[in-house]
Amino acid sequence: MKSLIVYSSLTGNTRKVAEAIREVLGEEAALFPVENAPDPAAYDWVVVGFWVDKGTADKKAQAYLEAIRSKPVALFATLGAYPDSEHAASSLKNAAALLDGSNQLLGTFICQGKVDPRLIEQFKKFPAGHPHALTPERLERHREAAKHPDAKDLQAAQAVFAAIRDRLEPAAGQNRSEVTAACGETN
Repeated sequence: MKSLIVYSSLTGNTRKVAEAIREVLGEEAALFPVENAPDPAAYDWVVVGFWVDKGTADKKAQAYLEAIRSKPVALFATLGAYPDSEHAASSLKNAAALLDGSNQLLGTFICQGKVDPRLIEQFKKFPAGHPHALTPERLERHREAAKHPDAKDLQAAQAVFAAIRDRLEPAAGQNRSEVTAACGETN
């Protein structure tokens, strides 16, 4: 099956995950940054990766997701928050909602990734009490996020996408269930 991997990456996090996914999908998997991504019509299924911005896919990834029609699609994302947080889950859900109803969601993966230092500088300017003010807890989360995606995150992404690939290839037309993971925890 011809697969297409499209990613949007601000700090390099999402690109790293996309490259790890390509390793398990094989060299025949097409890999493109969203700015150069082809029309997905020539592919059997599409993988779209994005960095989380305001609780959903970033603007470039949003536009690409909204343009996909009649394809099986899998999503992956990186974010500064913890991957098992409510924010992470709702960000994936919000991005999936951008897909046209003619598409089939095959699965999702999300892991932590470093936050753009320019954003952290902006957060420092917010007054105490602002939802994005840089509290000690938020600063610690940003320090932890700067360590990701790490080898464990990349292996978890590979496991999720290998499982999706294995479901798709031997069983065209069979009922496909959704696979979801936050740093390796599958449901």
